[in-house]
Amino acid sequence: MCGIAGIIYADANGGREVGRDMTLMLQSMKHRGPDSTGYALFGPRSASYVMRFTLADTNDPRDFEFADRIRRNRFLVEQRLRRFGAQIHEVEEETEYAYRVTFDYVGELKQLADLVEDVPGAEVLSLGHALEIIKDLGDAESVAMQYELDGFRGTHAIGHVRMATESDVDISGAHPYWAYPFNDVAVVHNGQLTNYFQWKRRLERSGHRFQSECDSEIIAVYLAEKMSEGASLEDSMRDSLHELDGVFTYIAVTEDALGVAKDEMAAKPLVLYEGDDMVALASEEIAIRAVLDREIDTYDPFEGEVMVWQR
Repeated sequence: MCGIAGIIYADANGGREVGRDMTLMLQSMKHRGPDSTGYALFGPRSASYVMRFTLADTNDPRDFEFADRIRRNRFLVEQRLRRFGAQIHEVEEETEYAYRVTFDYVGELKQLADLVEDVPGAEVLSLGHALEIIKDLGDAESVAMQYELDGFRGTHAIGHVRMATESDVDISGAHPYWAYPFNDVAVVHNGQLTNYFQWKRRLERSGHRFQSECDSEIIAVYLAEKMSEGASLEDSMRDSLHELDGVFTYIAVTEDALGVAKDEMAAKPLVLYEGDDMVALASEEIAIRAVLDREIDTYDPFEGEVMVWQR
């Protein structure tokens, strides 16, 4: 079933409490997806890169070598970043298997991300100047507490609560997905692509990689390829309605914009609120009302529609 949400503020130069607001929206839809929760949060733009990565999905109590292996692999990640020319400022241990690293770097992001993911168990969740993807098992409140997201200030965000139906309950299968290797782009999705394998093979031949069996990752990488060729976010999303088959609604974000696309059947729900101070959208109206304490009017976007809001 799953639930998706997005929010973008009209005036957030100083940053708004986007971590708290997204948690409220996602927690209100916990019934749609109790397995995992994910955030793509946009903080103030930094001249340095911010990378979020994991080294394992969770600590299995039967895995007695877990801690030693994580320490070794963390050292390998840092070693490879430095060897490839990254000047590391800080490595923060968010959990025993999830990390946030800031660094300066001049070069191709794809090569850097591939180098990190050559380390056993490593997965780059996001890479950019403003985007930070955080996802883990559990509901929004538990994930937000674990990663201290209530204090995250930013400009816009998307989020997802997942009920696993066709892939494992793990971090790799949780949304959002970074649009590898395009920095500061991410996607959340509700639905199913029927030409998933066709697009996966096509994109793999173009040099893209996939870390999960989830069809939502196809949308993120599809947009990455379109945008790397010079298309805008809106044009890429419009093309997706003709080239991606299935029943779906998805939300995509870049450093400066948030957009939503609904397929021509419009079977997957989405409710939208547009106000002077923010735009908020979600699978259910209850999620929007979780962050607005006043009477509001909402509506459903039409079938086959693409809408994009600039920050």
